[in-house]
Amino acid sequence: MTKSITWHKVLGNKDMLQEGRVMTVTAGHTQICLTHFKGTYNALTNKCPHQGGPLGEGSIENGQLRCPWHGWDFNPCGGNSDGFEDGLKTYDLKIEDDAIFVGIEKEPPHEATITDVMVETMVNWGVNRVFGMVGHSNLGLADAFRRKEESGDLKFIGVRHEGAASFAASAYGKLTGKPAACFAIAGPGSTNMFTGLWDAKVDRSPILALTGQVATQVVGTGNFQEVDLVRAFQTVAAFNQRVEHQSKHAELMSLAIKHAILNRDVSHLTFPDQVQVLPSGNAKAQTPDGRMPDLSISPSQQSFDKALDLLKKAKRPAIIVGHGARFHMESIISLAGKLNCPVMTTFKGKGLIPDNHPLGCGVLGRSGTPIASYFMNEADLLLVIGASFSNHTGITPKKQIIQIDFDPLALSKFHPVAVPVYGEISRTVSLIHDQSHEFISNKTDQKGEISRRWDIWRKEKQKRLTEDRDKGVSSAFVFDALTRLAPANAVMCVDVGNNAYSFGRYFESKQHSFLMSGYLGSIGFAFPAAMGAWAAVGDERPIIAVAGDGGFCQYLAELTTAVKYDMPIKLIVLNNNELGKISKEQRAGGWDVWATSLVNPDFSAYANSCGALGLKVDKKQQLEDAMLQLFSHKGPALLEISADVDLI
Repeated sequence: MTKSITWHKVLGNKDMLQEGRVMTVTAGHTQICLTHFKGTYNALTNKCPHQGGPLGEGSIENGQLRCPWHGWDFNPCGGNSDGFEDGLKTYDLKIEDDAIFVGIEKEPPHEATITDVMVETMVNWGVNRVFGMVGHSNLGLADAFRRKEESGDLKFIGVRHEGAASFAASAYGKLTGKPAACFAIAGPGSTNMFTGLWDAKVDRSPILALTGQVATQVVGTGNFQEVDLVRAFQTVAAFNQRVEHQSKHAELMSLAIKHAILNRDVSHLTFPDQVQVLPSGNAKAQTPDGRMPDLSISPSQQSFDKALDLLKKAKRPAIIVGHGARFHMESIISLAGKLNCPVMTTFKGKGLIPDNHPLGCGVLGRSGTPIASYFMNEADLLLVIGASFSNHTGITPKKQIIQIDFDPLALSKFHPVAVPVYGEISRTVSLIHDQSHEFISNKTDQKGEISRRWDIWRKEKQKRLTEDRDKGVSSAFVFDALTRLAPANAVMCVDVGNNAYSFGRYFESKQHSFLMSGYLGSIGFAFPAAMGAWAAVGDERPIIAVAGDGGFCQYLAELTTAVKYDMPIKLIVLNNNELGKISKEQRAGGWDVWATSLVNPDFSAYANSCGALGLKVDKKQQLEDAMLQLFSHKGPALLEISADVDLI
């Protein structure tokens, strides 16, 4: 049978390869070792038959082509090995108009692999955003991603550090309630993802981790980058499996995603190198049809009746909402309107009710406002919805509390409450709405008091705006400007440190969404989170990240990722050359301030060097113009603000 040969131009001019030299060229998907010896050109396989060494990176010595990895010699013209049976495959070569062409057998159509089936299953379940790095032990899975991206079904965002990939995927889950995937090679690439995966786990954000692995046949031999990833992920992943030759591959992917969604947790699949390219045979991708339950669970009648009884008796109830209530705020705010009661949020729930809403009282706790703490203290009943009672929030257990949550483990997690109500939030709040005629008549209208308390707090903030020690811009001034100038519907991504506390305290939300590293409190979260937010909303909403100098430096290189994908992220860096929150804690604990000073680059110059817009402000008089320029820029941009470490 005659072979069908396809000719590929591999070198535009033969003189580019000097006599006595070799080089690697590519013909289609085949790498070729091209040699020039004794006036003739030859095309040989680029892989040494022993360890796969790239022969095109070798050299011709004493008339022999020498492998760069272990020094074995081959004939540079014919590829034989002095009579041994490990000679090199040769390819047809021709020269036309000084260009070199290599003839390769026509490639057969792509045969679907098990990773093709698994990626198609993943996309069918709605997981179509992947953050990660392509490397030597995940190339088969990466190629399946490539095919899905070329068909328009998936978006792959190649990052500079795998930790940024897992943070971005965690933030995507926090914003949407749906999982994205993070992706890494075996060994260090996978372990780099741990911090972001723990962030997702403790903040109950669904996430899918996909890792490459060394080939099965060398597992246990101490192979290069070998780490037992199933054992390594055992503590962080609720679903944690190795993909084997005989696995039910589509079912494995379906179960991984189902666990991530229903448990709001981490699912991990690891793919040994050789398994990734196995033919799929007759295997078919799965869909979620018929696989997901209806989650609209009503509370028990007993707990519901107890909650109604407390609501009837209360005259000054207050509602506290956490991150778990983020998809149910329309009905919650409507209920608050019937009760004429204040609504305050946890820090993770910041912005769930706008601060300019007549019932909005801002954030409660360490990052909060005196308005929220006042109304918690004045309330005779707290209705807590989707909040986990973190000690950073400071919800007092001394009050009568009705707690509503769709996670039974979150109910009464740290201490008893008067009525723990287990039920899906929207369903439960709707049932309370239906009975509201029974308990609204005796409620105190607190709207006027809320307005007065805001007036008091805003006057206090105006006083703080005047503070200036000529050592940088105060946080109050920064977030006052941000309140006035930030787009009203932006996704706001917050780091940790004094910048975060000041953000929670001073920034007044409108239709904003806020993303932060809540229970883990991981420094460096803000900018990777902004990449995750962009993957979720694209250009439909502005995205703003706020970080300190310590936090941004954790993932400094990801600014180039934003430039590569033209992510219109606006980053505000508060630069005080110090880990200011740690210095504050050292002083508060009676310790000497030590090892918290920082040496930073010129962040604005760095941004410009990356291809983004870089701006810098040293004086508060410059701030408004700089922010206006920042927000009007079409692409990624950074504003560096010299901040006073003590005016927070």
